[in-house]
Amino acid sequence: MTSLCLSLAAVLTSLCLALPAGAQQISMICSTQAEHCNLIATVFAKSTGIKVNFVHKGAGEAQAQLNAERANPKTDVWFGGTGDPHLQAAENGLTLEYKSPSLPLLHDWAQQQARASAYKTVGIYSGPLGISWNTELLAKRQWPAPKCWKDLLNPIYKGEIQSPNPNTSGTAYTQIATLVQLMGEDKAFEYLKALHKNISQYTRSGAAPVKNAARGETVIGIAFAHEAPVEAANGFPVVAVFPCEGTGAEIGSMSLIKGGRNLEAAKKFYEFALTPAAQELGVAAKQFQVPSNRSAKLDERMPDVKKAKMIHYDYVKYGSSAERKRLIERWEKDINAAAKS
Repeated sequence: MTSLCLSLAAVLTSLCLALPAGAQQISMICSTQAEHCNLIATVFAKSTGIKVNFVHKGAGEAQAQLNAERANPKTDVWFGGTGDPHLQAAENGLTLEYKSPSLPLLHDWAQQQARASAYKTVGIYSGPLGISWNTELLAKRQWPAPKCWKDLLNPIYKGEIQSPNPNTSGTAYTQIATLVQLMGEDKAFEYLKALHKNISQYTRSGAAPVKNAARGETVIGIAFAHEAPVEAANGFPVVAVFPCEGTGAEIGSMSLIKGGRNLEAAKKFYEFALTPAAQELGVAAKQFQVPSNRSAKLDERMPDVKKAKMIHYDYVKYGSSAERKRLIERWEKDINAAAKS
């Protein structure tokens, strides 16, 4: 607790922002982990005097809420979550064009996310998909560690793998899009149908499979690789690897909502979230995605992307509403509705 307080003090000092005279507030949907949402909202409020009212929702649920609020937006900022739904929100006119002065300070992949959306979103972090498992349970059962996508089809894992649901989780959609690009669509769905036999649960959130594996509720979880060090930092016996055949990555994103009621205050949060100091709050909240600001300090617990065989993920194609809708509908019909026998 002391170290966290010290880190907060250091961040507040480095930001050097004066408190405004009038009370302001913004409404935010936050799609990172709850601890991160709380921390960044608290530090921003303390450093600017602008209160952040946020709800915590997965990327799929966040997009659904914004669609439902289209005629009367109640949200000012959408922070975090996989980039595909942010691109779809931009395509559907739900978000606002905004070219931040901080764009040149960001990694190329974060700037590309902004260009792909006509500057209606921006990349704030990145992280590759991985396979995680509970090391104690695996050793106790004397099972081989799954290092590749194909390994997950081993019958010994029946009922011991969890994966997120693409209807609510951006992580799950990234997984489907990754496999389609890696294997070809028909072979990817053949793979997912075979994997379905080993799945015990399709979780609502993208991080849940790793959280559940860490706590022994399942042995294996499919999620972004940076979720495993979060649980390891909390003392749980869980590790992650990059699938040997290749993997894709999310570009976690941030968007201003078109028609939001507190635009100027929302822009202040947007600029704050792109600073190195704000992005380093992720580690303070035990979040280990790679930050988008080139000057943000990296932590040794962040996944080393150089060790991963990364595919050339087509963020524009798989970020389109039509492609997302089509692939999720096929997943529902061919996979989720299929028997597991």
